[in-house]
Amino acid sequence: MVVGMFMAILDIQIVSSSLSEIQAGLSASADEISWVQTSYLIAEVVMIPLSGMLSRILSTRVLFTLSAAGFTLTSVACAFTSGIETMVLWRALQGFIGGAMIPTVFAASFALFPAEKRAGVSVVIGLVATMAPTLGPTLGGYLTQTFSWHWLFLINVVPGLIVTTLVWNLVDFDKGDRSLLKGFDLLGLGLMALFLGSVEYVVEEGPRNDWFDDGAIAILAVVAVAAGVGFFWRVLTYKNPIVELRAFRDRNFAIGSLYSFIIGIGLYGAVYITPLFLARVRGLNSLQIGEIMFVTGMFQFMSAPVAGILSKKLDLRIMLAMGLTLFGTGVWLNSGLTSDASFWELFVPQAVRGMSLMLCFIPINTLALGTLPPAQLKNASGLYNLMRNLGGAIGLAAINTVMIDRAALHLNRLGDNLNPARPLVQDTLDGLAARFDGLVADPSAAAAKMLANMVQREAMVLTFNDLFLVMAGVFLTALLFMPLVRKPGQTVAADH
Repeated sequence: MVVGMFMAILDIQIVSSSLSEIQAGLSASADEISWVQTSYLIAEVVMIPLSGMLSRILSTRVLFTLSAAGFTLTSVACAFTSGIETMVLWRALQGFIGGAMIPTVFAASFALFPAEKRAGVSVVIGLVATMAPTLGPTLGGYLTQTFSWHWLFLINVVPGLIVTTLVWNLVDFDKGDRSLLKGFDLLGLGLMALFLGSVEYVVEEGPRNDWFDDGAIAILAVVAVAAGVGFFWRVLTYKNPIVELRAFRDRNFAIGSLYSFIIGIGLYGAVYITPLFLARVRGLNSLQIGEIMFVTGMFQFMSAPVAGILSKKLDLRIMLAMGLTLFGTGVWLNSGLTSDASFWELFVPQAVRGMSLMLCFIPINTLALGTLPPAQLKNASGLYNLMRNLGGAIGLAAINTVMIDRAALHLNRLGDNLNPARPLVQDTLDGLAARFDGLVADPSAAAAKMLANMVQREAMVLTFNDLFLVMAGVFLTALLFMPLVRKPGQTVAADH
């Protein structure tokens, strides 16, 4: 089941690192290719909270087997598609069907294992859930450079078949309750899909299309608000709601979900910003970027046993505070980048961030889900995982918005100082023109263009440094909520 979850989470990042190659292969425009990711994320974010109800109706075994089999089949369809329209359709189905695997694993871990065994299980799940986004760019870059973009999807086939077969034959610890179909809330499902789908679209496409200046985004923002109001009214008044929100009455679960949201911002945000810096400023290809990003995954893997030991001996609240502090420190160390920054300049910040992830993930899982009764676990696991995905989506939207604003600000400020009347500026232009003399027809124009490119590059460097500072601030601010977290008391009985 954990391998299946790994595939579903990995598929987001492994594809994002090679979108340009897929765009070329499908002859798609820049606007069209973004839907390869957006369709997957919208569909997945709808399925994650729905999985709690489906697992109660079908049982964990049936739901997970169907999800793994469907994910594998749609992966094959994505690999052999020849047009952008069919690719978007298959990606949406892949995200929707595969999305059920992620929360089901979390719920199963708490249902199957007694409290004293959960620390070790949380290490495995936490390592896999955080390693997948970290390794995505590395693996995606390698597959695309060595074979072709089709292997981004074909790599799922063999493990997908193995997971499907083994889960069907080995996982059987609960029974489905078909009577829940009698009062199945189709209206609630529709409102939830409209609400979450519209929110995901707005935050994904907003930064790219000038937010509410774009007609489609403005309309879907209104749809999101209206559907959101209808959804919350429905789940709070209907006798058999599609999603049970009463889990948020548990203070630990509510704060744990907030921390899951924040971890989503950091997990997906850092894996987005660093490769973008290396591509735009340093001009590296996807494989070179993957090799640099591998440092985070390596230190994360090395820290897993340490985190497992600490989770048994240390107050989980202290462990979480350590993790949040380390993650904030890791991204803060990145806030002094220059245009020459490469592997060794990024090594220590990535190592610190890699070590921090397990210290965050393991205690959050236990603090959020460890105080809930077994009957609420499946539903609560869906909500908990949804918060991480929403954190990633909203975090990326905020990052892109800040990036656009700060890049314009820095470019204007640096441009204001490029007055040719200043001796330093004129000396720089003369020096550059001398280098181009005899090589181009107009050395002065070539020098001016090169200086403009240098200014644009430095504006981007300052922008990325600002983004890392903002992210560090988010994680250090998260420490303010720590006094509200209670230590898990009584153990939760296994749901057999």
